[in-house]
Amino acid sequence: MNTNEKIKRRYNRISSIYEVMDKMIKAEWRLNLLSNISGNVLEVGVGTGANFPFYPTYTKSLTGVDFSKGMLKQAQEKLVKGRYPFPIRLMEADIQELPFPDDMFDTVVSTCVFCSVPDPLLGLKELKRVCKPNGQILLLEHVRSDQMWVGIVMDLLNPLTVRLWGANINRETINTIERSGLKVEMNKNLMGSIFRELSVSPNK
Repeated sequence: MNTNEKIKRRYNRISSIYEVMDKMIKAEWRLNLLSNISGNVLEVGVGTGANFPFYPTYTKSLTGVDFSKGMLKQAQEKLVKGRYPFPIRLMEADIQELPFPDDMFDTVVSTCVFCSVPDPLLGLKELKRVCKPNGQILLLEHVRSDQMWVGIVMDLLNPLTVRLWGANINRETINTIERSGLKVEMNKNLMGSIFRELSVSPNK
């Protein structure tokens, strides 16, 4: 079984309880991030749809993709129960091979996704490809701590978190963003140096 399939199975398995785990992302972080969106939005790794209530009413459209059917099922239930003043479309898709043409979206959103993407560099290059040249990519990510001893602890715990739900807690995502050709415009610490709010330019 390849890495993609292993991670899919893990997220399908925990999809019904994922929102309990997802509480680590504070509501104010989601609200601050999504208050900056514009135009047609793509959310990658949409998960259970936890971000839906935080999108502003002026959102033009939202396309949410995830490679876990279990997570998408939870998100679909939110659409049935909730009322949103903008169209939302959900699709099963892999962030490493997005089924969209180049330069399609004004804003691309990701919240704590790149910890579990098998090839994060490939995934970030896909975000760059589908984002318009004058668009923006907004991310909330947890990354390896800049503090030496905290970083070492995260390295030690990482095999356990990967085994449990496929998430790497020690990725140096900022470096990967820069390697992908994207340009970091804003890098805000939210919890020490572990959680970051990032605004990224496609830099085309």
